[in-house]
Amino acid sequence: MRWLVVLTLAVLQQHPAGAAVVQEHVQRPYPVQLQPGQTLRQALQAATPIVVNGRRFHGYTLWNVRWNYRWWREASGRCAITEVATPLTTEVQLPESRGATPQQQATFDRYLRALAQHEQGHAQFGRDAAQAIDQGIASLPAAADCATLERNADALGRRLLQEHVEREKQYDRDTGHGAAQGARLD
Repeated sequence: MRWLVVLTLAVLQQHPAGAAVVQEHVQRPYPVQLQPGQTLRQALQAATPIVVNGRRFHGYTLWNVRWNYRWWREASGRCAITEVATPLTTEVQLPESRGATPQQQATFDRYLRALAQHEQGHAQFGRDAAQAIDQGIASLPAAADCATLERNADALGRRLLQEHVEREKQYDRDTGHGAAQGARLD
């Protein structure tokens, strides 16, 4: 299986606390061997390595956001965030056709475009989460002490992460896992 890794340094927005989101993106195609007379659905169902909760999918996006920050203890004992780094990793897995007839390839290409668009929507939730966490932690006011500041920063990060996970689940419900965006086989 071929892996394509793209490292994108994206300073999405500079903040007084020196915040930055850095994204690493991996595309991981899987082969689909199409046989004459075989439907695209049959070929995809047989080839997909993606099984979530017992259900087979033809595309999948996984994203992971972490956050790191530095703080400074002021003479008064108060603590303030001075720097935030928010690494984001996204991995998109999509099919790659092999051995298709021209008619199968045309159908596959249409389906793949819609499926890829849907999966990019998932990746956007990761980017949005990373940016919200990065900006949120960078904007936190100074706290009475460093332990409180750390608790506040981590609680904010977890809350924002969970909000984006819930929005992503709603995205799949709203789009029928991409079917409403054209990622369906008739």
